[in-house]
Amino acid sequence: MWIWADVSPEGVASSALELLTKARAIGKDVGAVALGPGASGAVDQLGEHGAARVYTSDDQRFAEPTSRVAAHTLGALVAEHSTGVVLFPSSYRGRDVAGRLQAITGSTLMANAVDLPSIDRARAEILGGTTIVEVDLAGPAPHLVLMRPRSFEPEAVGGTADVVPVDVVEPPGGAAVVQVLERTEAASDGPTLEGAKVVLAGGRGLGGPDGFRLLQELGDAIGDTAIGASRAAVDAGWVPYAMQIGQTGSTVKPEVYIAAGISGALQHAVGMKGSRRIVAITKDPEAPILQLADLGVVGDLFQVLPALTEEVRRRTGR
Repeated sequence: MWIWADVSPEGVASSALELLTKARAIGKDVGAVALGPGASGAVDQLGEHGAARVYTSDDQRFAEPTSRVAAHTLGALVAEHSTGVVLFPSSYRGRDVAGRLQAITGSTLMANAVDLPSIDRARAEILGGTTIVEVDLAGPAPHLVLMRPRSFEPEAVGGTADVVPVDVVEPPGGAAVVQVLERTEAASDGPTLEGAKVVLAGGRGLGGPDGFRLLQELGDAIGDTAIGASRAAVDAGWVPYAMQIGQTGSTVKPEVYIAAGISGALQHAVGMKGSRRIVAITKDPEAPILQLADLGVVGDLFQVLPALTEEVRRRTGR
């Protein structure tokens, strides 16, 4: 069993450590594939989390935008080593590489899995997470499985990994079929949605982009929080897609999740129901999110949020 590790010069993604934790629970012979700038720097951490071997290269060609080089190189590796299963994170990069690898190998690809009970069986949630289904992984190897983020808690075991250098395999027609003409990076500070211990999320009830300032003020008072949004707020253009939480956005499992002006449709619930404590602020006493909430506040969020912010400031001194 192998896992695909998303890496960058900033380090290895936490999703790789989650996948390794699951993979080593199923079998002892676990490999990790880390391709692209920053890959060699990820070897030690991948070994600590259970990778016996890391197939790695820092070659810049693996960073090309469509993942064609990475997919063809990975295809050659799995053919050479007769790999049975490859686990991928449901990241942009993971989905791109997995889809291309499936086209190369003609093997089984399952998306949106939440567990892997055994090497030939996966588990998924459907109907907004209300029903769990067992899926047999059949067809030619390798079986490719895209795992939903935060499905497992990463756990280090203190091991070390052997390093296996990887040669670049160029795809037919070469790699330069897409050129990046411009790159824009959104300014951000503080924790990511996936890594934050406290997540504040806003929905249609905030009334517009200005309403998210109330969440930001509360977040500044609490400290080390991340701001998210429902799909309705994103579709309305109030905030960028990167803030979306739900089935088609990010999956979060913070210590505290505060939802303001969110009805709690199934699509949104899938992305946050694993939160340890859920607080919902809504004016609708029949809102579905109140069924998920540990604490529900039925009232005007434009009064509740400022009052909550003031109380937090009083207690924290921020």
